[in-house]
Amino acid sequence: MTEGFGFEVLASDGSARAGRLTTTRAEIETPVFMPVGTQATVKTLSCDEVADTGARLILGNTYHLMLRPGSELIAQLGGLQCFMGWRHAMLTDSGGYQVFSLAKLRKIEDGGVTFRSHLDGSKHLLSPERAMQVQAELGSDIAMVLDECPQGGAPRADVEQAVRRSSAWARRCLEAPRAPGQACFGIVQGGTFDDLRIAHLEELSALGFDGLALGGFSVGEPIAEMYRLLEELAPRMPASRPRYLMGVGKPIDLLRAVAAGIDMFDCVLPTRNARNGQALTWQGRVNLKQSRHRDDADPLDPRCDCPVCTTHSRAYLRHLVQAGEMLGGRLLTQHNLHFYASLMREARHAIAERRYAQFAAEAERRMREQDEIAAASM
Repeated sequence: MTEGFGFEVLASDGSARAGRLTTTRAEIETPVFMPVGTQATVKTLSCDEVADTGARLILGNTYHLMLRPGSELIAQLGGLQCFMGWRHAMLTDSGGYQVFSLAKLRKIEDGGVTFRSHLDGSKHLLSPERAMQVQAELGSDIAMVLDECPQGGAPRADVEQAVRRSSAWARRCLEAPRAPGQACFGIVQGGTFDDLRIAHLEELSALGFDGLALGGFSVGEPIAEMYRLLEELAPRMPASRPRYLMGVGKPIDLLRAVAAGIDMFDCVLPTRNARNGQALTWQGRVNLKQSRHRDDADPLDPRCDCPVCTTHSRAYLRHLVQAGEMLGGRLLTQHNLHFYASLMREARHAIAERRYAQFAAEAERRMREQDEIAAASM
């Protein structure tokens, strides 16, 4: 492993694992959820407020930061954590997913991806070497390789091409210079084709990455298919290295993925939903735009000890949402991230006490019941 980076499994229960990930800046207990700091900020919150939710590892978006304000400027100002005032650990993605989903007039070749910025139309080349250079300039604790993420439901031939290209790019990323102490994770592709996924996983496992991620999920495939593949793939991932499921998402999805053996997660869902008036709780989703919360004096979640739940009523939070007040989105973001951190913390405790299956089944049952009630009330 990269000097200064480490991972150890502290407890297991079936395939579920509780562990500790160490970087030069922080120790992170796993399983862990990483809030997404797209443009050097977790939207609506200060870094201290993010840390107060329990987060010690967040994600930065290479594509956006490369285009604005530029990784060279961030490097001049001391690196990404110094630039934004985050005193803990940071993972940066490679920018590949955003190129494929946001950029204009992109052209994918073996050398890399040529694209035009969604901001001003300027032309750029994102190669494996450039992706690693940008992440070295950002100075994150963990850098992700550049990969090609095929569209959900893509034909097998397209997925095979993406796997082949992602393998070649992964090797080039490993050979590229990195910042001191910066770990590098590989990304497994293969769509919903079991044989492609397994072959790509085995190939990347042999290359000596500090950790491995599963990419290309939550892109339109049936949720049951994702669960099935996670149960197939996660136990095959190297046991001595962290396992990361990219871009997923919902609390129930996290519970299922932890059961399969996944250690790390990220998703914009808790922060994006908060800005749209939706809270995630131990009892499921709470849509504060619904009129039934107009005179509700109860907290968002009686089981939650975050400052939002111990201070404000659903009625007040609904008022803020309906009035379009910025404070509404801020408070719901604080709560949602606190809930995700609590979900992962209780999962770790359940694994250590070898009762994870019971814990996850009960949590999922409560969430599904409330979701059904909320849906019926809309």
